[in-house]
Amino acid sequence: MSTPRVTPQQAWDAFIAGNERFISGVSKHPNQDVERRSELVNAQSPDVALFGCSDSRLAAEIIFDCGLGDLFIARNMGHVVAESITASMEYAVSALGASLIVVLAHDSCGAVAAAIDQSSRTPSPVTDSVRNTLAPIQPSVQQFWLRDRHDTPYADASEVDANAIGRIHLAATVNELLRTSRTISDAVDRGELGIVGCQYRLTEGRAVPYTAVGPLALELAPLS
Repeated sequence: MSTPRVTPQQAWDAFIAGNERFISGVSKHPNQDVERRSELVNAQSPDVALFGCSDSRLAAEIIFDCGLGDLFIARNMGHVVAESITASMEYAVSALGASLIVVLAHDSCGAVAAAIDQSSRTPSPVTDSVRNTLAPIQPSVQQFWLRDRHDTPYADASEVDANAIGRIHLAATVNELLRTSRTISDAVDRGELGIVGCQYRLTEGRAVPYTAVGPLALELAPLS
């Protein structure tokens, strides 16, 4: 078990400071030179592990102004927890000493929109692999839809807030990481690891934290 080099709070403060630089247009583009490449040939020691949606607009090293070796990243469509994702996050924590996991969602998410469509009365045809990947997002669609409507279980895309559903799914993703990994849960319990769920706002470039667990002091935006 690798020992964290910084506290979860220190990791978060440095991480979100990079996002603020990106928003302000004063990115430093650190750790992107020949010397950094040489440093990393035989080892890596990222303080932050990031699990995010594979959307092309979420280039993590750019929007968080990081460089080589700064982030350990796993991404897939709709940031859906799978065994390979859990294993990747466990490796970052237990073998590399990461003290923070960031789950990164974003607004206008195509996977969320597709999950809403698949929850409708007449879903569009999709491949089996896409349908299976979208399935873990659909409970968040149902949770939002049935909160105020009881006449039908079928969601209507014109009557839902897809970004709000995305935030429900974001919180569910954080919970699923904890549920599926004793390694991650135990690290949080020991005070060595924090997990923050953020939704990225495409227009302004800001990653807004909505949910967190572990020894972290940060202002969370309301999920609803």
